[in-house]
Amino acid sequence: MKAEGSMISDYAERFLAMLRGERGASEHTVRAYSREVRGFVAYLVESLGEDVEVRSIEHTHIRSYMAVLYDKGLTKASIARALAAIRSWFKWLAKMGVVEANPGALVTTPRLPKHLPRVPSMEDVNGVLDSLEQGSGPRAQGPDGGEADATAWPERDRVIFELLYGCGIRNSELVGLDLVSVRWKDEALRVFGKGRKERMVPLGDAAAEAIRGYLPDRAARLERAGKGKLVHEGPLLVNLRMRGTCRLTTRSVGRIVKRIALSGGLPADVHPHTLRHAFGTHMLEEGADLRAIQEMLGHERLSTTQRYTQLTVTQVQRVYDETHPRAKLQQNS
Repeated sequence: MKAEGSMISDYAERFLAMLRGERGASEHTVRAYSREVRGFVAYLVESLGEDVEVRSIEHTHIRSYMAVLYDKGLTKASIARALAAIRSWFKWLAKMGVVEANPGALVTTPRLPKHLPRVPSMEDVNGVLDSLEQGSGPRAQGPDGGEADATAWPERDRVIFELLYGCGIRNSELVGLDLVSVRWKDEALRVFGKGRKERMVPLGDAAAEAIRGYLPDRAARLERAGKGKLVHEGPLLVNLRMRGTCRLTTRSVGRIVKRIALSGGLPADVHPHTLRHAFGTHMLEEGADLRAIQEMLGHERLSTTQRYTQLTVTQVQRVYDETHPRAKLQQNS
């Protein structure tokens, strides 16, 4: 018979195994949840003893753990992430019948400051894309004198920018695309988002043109690397050195986006999520329906989309000028 001290750890590991398997969570999510849940279990064992039972944990224990994290100097955002992981664990425990209720539901999430990322203008983003289309994008030298992975493949890098900005998909969704994900007849991408939820995202003409321009070079590079079987299958975006499965990583995408953005005069803090945010913001500026944007971004709740997009001063002024009867009295007099 197992001691209760090991049982609480077992429940934690079973939850994490479920995330990896049944839910198909990303490696980043699993690592984050592993860190937070195991940290909480270690705190419980240290403060309550090795015989602590998971059924005896109350919301006061979670609040005490939050206080410990505050004392360690963690930010509100970090503490909110820890609480979210603990809540998910106990939600699963309740579903499994191990506990009667989720004590994490009684703990208030730290109020976070609303920091919306700065969004490049449509003109700025289009300027960078135009430079990639014309083949004038940057090429960086690697440490061995060759071209660095981040900017050495203009055709592929244009696809990255076009899909992140033109389709509004997440970095993880981008690198998860396979050749079969491109539904040419439907003019759409088949995307698997958080929790492996599937959605269809419209594929614009510019993005489709970029993909078509990239595929022949992709095929030639795979053939030269002796991986011809991947020419008609496998990942859409492949790495420069054709290593492993050849699939490009989110970290590489981040480097590519940053280097291209800097070369195009965009701010240094531009990253893949900035382009996703720009997608939503620019569509909203042009009059797109908020629920349509929600569907394309793959947000479960409309409130997430409302926080994610922002009405610019320009848009507010334009809507006011066009719709309010007393906006321009002098012109009508």
